[in-house]
Amino acid sequence: MMRLLGNIEAKTDAKGRVFLPATFRKVLQGGEGGPLMLRKDVYQPCLNLYPEKAWNEQMDSVRARINRWNPQHQDIYRQFLSDVEIVYPDANGRILIPRRLLEAAGIKQGIRFIGMGDYIEVWSAENTEKPFVEAKEFTEALTRLMGGEPPSHEE
Repeated sequence: MMRLLGNIEAKTDAKGRVFLPATFRKVLQGGEGGPLMLRKDVYQPCLNLYPEKAWNEQMDSVRARINRWNPQHQDIYRQFLSDVEIVYPDANGRILIPRRLLEAAGIKQGIRFIGMGDYIEVWSAENTEKPFVEAKEFTEALTRLMGGEPPSHEE
């Protein structure tokens, strides 16, 4: 199983190309290689970069919940797929991020790659200067999520 982990900064060039961090390239090359699927995240101002196998699993999961005979479901699935760009790392390990996706994620030049296990989030470096969740809130939410009781803050 592929594990994409890490939090790495990079910069795009004038054409929108960016070097995939070496740690991610090694994991991706250790898998089946091939194209990468890039799309705007549904909820956050970032991009999601999927290895082909992980993308196919994601697409199959969405398709399994869609009724082909429901026009609204078809529109949702069409929108989900129409936002995808297929990118191929070049010989130097760079990918070209289309201008429309750079703009959708608010990426100017600075990028932060965040490994999310089976895919990579691509953020504007400016949007990652603050923590996504404050430390105390994170600790309490993770404790609840894992079935524990959050620590009491009474003295």
